Amino acid sequence: MTQTKATPDIAAGRLSEDAYTENFSDLHPLLEPHEAMVEADRCYFCYDAPCMQACPTSIDIPQFIRQISTDNPTGSAKTIFEQNILGGMCARVCPTETLCEQVCVREVAEGKPVKIGQLQRYATDHYMRENDTTPFERAASTGKRIAVVGAGPAGLSCAHRLAVHGHDVVLFDAKEKAGGLNEFGIASYKSVDNFAAREVEFVLSIGGIELKTGMRLGDNLDLAELRSSYDAVFLSIGLGGVNALGLDGEDKDGSLDAVDYIADLRQANDLSKLPVGRRVVVIGGGMTAVDIAVQTSLLGAEDVTIAYRRGQDRMNASEYEQHLAQTSGVKIMTWAQPKTLVGANGSITAIELERTAEEDGRLVGTGSVVTLPADMVFKAVGQTLVQSDLGDGVALEKGRIVVDENRKTNLADVWAGGDCVLGGEDLTVTAVEDGKIAAESINAALSA
Repeated sequence: MTQTKATPDIAAGRLSEDAYTENFSDLHPLLEPHEAMVEADRCYFCYDAPCMQACPTSIDIPQFIRQISTDNPTGSAKTIFEQNILGGMCARVCPTETLCEQVCVREVAEGKPVKIGQLQRYATDHYMRENDTTPFERAASTGKRIAVVGAGPAGLSCAHRLAVHGHDVVLFDAKEKAGGLNEFGIASYKSVDNFAAREVEFVLSIGGIELKTGMRLGDNLDLAELRSSYDAVFLSIGLGGVNALGLDGEDKDGSLDAVDYIADLRQANDLSKLPVGRRVVVIGGGMTAVDIAVQTSLLGAEDVTIAYRRGQDRMNASEYEQHLAQTSGVKIMTWAQPKTLVGANGSITAIELERTAEEDGRLVGTGSVVTLPADMVFKAVGQTLVQSDLGDGVALEKGRIVVDENRKTNLADVWAGGDCVLGGEDLTVTAVEDGKIAAESINAALSA
């Protein structure tokens, strides 16, 4: 067995001030006007464009790119916002490489798609720089009040669309800030300059939306009371629980939830004060696993490994995200599952991983064990719905809320969307679409 140090090496301030600034600068800097025009001219403006069909929010991509090519970024942004009011954030975090850009005709023919995501950001950033409010007018008040629980992407999208229709919305969130995963859960280098908070203000500028923070369902909010006080309720509560590894030693210092650490990092005013281990192991294979691995490497960790129980082609993180991790100095170890957390004096010092294999479609341990020294072990193996927060009555399946195609639950006055619903894809863009669909369904129900 590999010998490991008994004292964990966790420290802050591993890098120079300039290194922190450089490491956490914008991953994809904003295109200059000339660059945007050149890139827009690469678009074929396809009829029945496959990119538009691949977009979960059905943005008219050829139209907004054509508007950029004719030097009309304001009109381009309006085209985007009509379908996706959080188009600015989606342009930063959406996995375009597996959605619109993957099916771009240029990608299929040449292996080099039009940079749809960067063009979308060019247009939306231009609009938000030049305007204080969304490009929509609020309809006359309907006198109807809707409770939206959860101010993440789905909740913001739903609240904005309901406000446009003239309904009054009270938007609740458990955190001290709105934004959900956009504010607390994505890598810092994907959203710089406090953009998530600025986008929240942009959404709220439509008027008719009252934001109440520090309000948590199952704590100081009750679904039954909300149903009796409002004309409709939309649940966008996300996944508040974190899956455990189920191993002895998870309570040791150095065994951490990736989502909590990312939230601390996103809210840190001084990254040099954030402690990070010299040797880091991340358990998981999704976007969160990549985000925590890359960011700890950028914070100064010298040895960062993602351990995933199956092959690399089965990882939920996109090929682009995996490449980003590897080019950031992160090693990806596949066919390895956590077996034992090794500790001394109450702290993690190493992790034992068992090699795995697939037999008849089942994952099995091979008995071969490898030990990796570790000062920090991050759990990024998925999140769960805290079902007790909902109380009784809401239909659940596989630990998620069951909804129909209109995002309506089994309760007559309750809709739901985002990560908390069955079939959710854990993407900002699909959450935005859920909120939009639910808002239109709520509006139709209240207008009947």
